[in-house]
Amino acid sequence: MATAADKTKKPADKDKAASPRHPLLVTALIAVLAAASAGSAAWYFTQAQHAGADGSTAAKPKARPAPAQYFALEPPFVVNLNGPADGPRYLQVEVQLMTRDNDALDAIRIHSPALRARLLMLFSQVAPEQIADRAGKEKLQAASLAEVRKVLLAETGKQCADELLFTSFVTQ
Repeated sequence: MATAADKTKKPADKDKAASPRHPLLVTALIAVLAAASAGSAAWYFTQAQHAGADGSTAAKPKARPAPAQYFALEPPFVVNLNGPADGPRYLQVEVQLMTRDNDALDAIRIHSPALRARLLMLFSQVAPEQIADRAGKEKLQAASLAEVRKVLLAETGKQCADELLFTSFVTQ
């Protein structure tokens, strides 16, 4: 009989080995894993909001551009306008060029006589009705910048001027 009793005890021992001895330990382990996965998900989604345009997750500080430097083409430009005698007859405009490069500023200074000559020719071809409104003035400003860049590109191999500003604009 002892053998029969031993045989009946062995399957019960196997059942005990298969079931966990400490249900509190298993519950704690599951809770830790759930918290870790929730924390990982939260980190992922918060970092995705800070991702740059290139998809990188590291926040990169924006580089500040070099300070703007201005060069005034002096004296002011004064030209006769191209058009009928009953409208404005001349244009007086002060021009400043903006760059962020010291070498470009030196190039602008060196080539300022050529820049003045090209701008004088451009301004003298303007008709009064072309510059009567803001859009016309902005178009002349853009054409002036293109002329300046063309001269500087031919002379230095670089455009040099970032902007051209009219700091005074008088027609009479």
